[in-house]
Amino acid sequence: MVEIVAVVVAAGRGIRAGGGVPKQFRTIGGEPMLRRALAMLVGHPEVGAIQPVIHPDDVERFRAIACDDTVLPPVFGGATRQASVRAGLEALKARKPDIVLIHDAARPFASPALITRAIETATQSGAAVPGLRVNDTVKSVDADGTVTETLDRNTLRLIQTPQAFAFQPLLDAHARAAAQGREDFTDDAGLAEWAGLRVTVFEGEGGNVKITNPEDFARAEAERFGALGDVRIGTGIDVHAFGPGDHVRLGGLQIPHTQALTGHSDADVVLHALVDAILGALADGDIGSHFPPSDPKWKGAASDQFLKFAIERVAARGGRIAHLDVTIVCEAPKIGPHRDAIREKIAELAGLPLSRVAVKATTSEQLGFTGRREGILAHATATVRLPWE
Repeated sequence: MVEIVAVVVAAGRGIRAGGGVPKQFRTIGGEPMLRRALAMLVGHPEVGAIQPVIHPDDVERFRAIACDDTVLPPVFGGATRQASVRAGLEALKARKPDIVLIHDAARPFASPALITRAIETATQSGAAVPGLRVNDTVKSVDADGTVTETLDRNTLRLIQTPQAFAFQPLLDAHARAAAQGREDFTDDAGLAEWAGLRVTVFEGEGGNVKITNPEDFARAEAERFGALGDVRIGTGIDVHAFGPGDHVRLGGLQIPHTQALTGHSDADVVLHALVDAILGALADGDIGSHFPPSDPKWKGAASDQFLKFAIERVAARGGRIAHLDVTIVCEAPKIGPHRDAIREKIAELAGLPLSRVAVKATTSEQLGFTGRREGILAHATATVRLPWE
């Protein structure tokens, strides 16, 4: 089986972007830019692991935003982007993946489809980079600003990341460049070309912008998360029956009770409803399609991993969760004493401020299965903001 690993370069200082912290840790749409880049790769089914490359001063910042077990422990970068990529590749020598993706943390909006194209093209050609056609006329000028040549824009491309390569040839090319004192390559395609590798350009994405200046942050906020944002609302409903036990799990918390809820996983009716609401907002199936009860691996599984999966699907689409709202319907146990703790747990699991999580409870006035104390019902609503497609 082909193993694919991504190296995410995030060791720069990002001085031009302002904001008081390195730009990769500044937020866009309420989430650090580096976390968005990592989550996008974590959510891709073909990417087996992610190797971050960071600055030594950013260890604590990175710990605060690391988002998945597939994100490997970070390594420290060098004085140049090229040195940082080499550090990431060196860290993967023992693993020796088949294909490596090199991606800049400053491009947080690459889509899963772009990653798939990178992998497919590199698998066929050994080296592949995304590129955009140039629509404007391009001229070469001298030091005085005099035009020396009008270039044929049909042969020009604006190159992006992720760039994809067969692992060993790229590692060898970096080693050769370092041995010869070449540290001036601005991307890995340029280094690969210098090393004699054939590099193929595939179609890039206009939305895969590089965030460099303060204006880029402002533009990204306005275009993706401002008035033009694609606001989605999804709903979810889940039911679980009571059975023998001494506690129930609601919203990720264990609450003492005279019975337990029964189900294939841990029967957390609140988290199950929230997962379906988030997936509904994405038009991305439901909890049963992603975690079928027929699969024994999910027997007794903690439902917080299902919620984490749904949240990562939002991040992979370049979006964010704006609000989560859940109503619990039961006669017992009493939810009121646990309401705030449930809110806090859901906010923690979802990475949201407490102000963006609502938990309500009601009875069914002793009507129906909940009124007969046969089980618990949860209704959930998720508000999700996505970039326009």
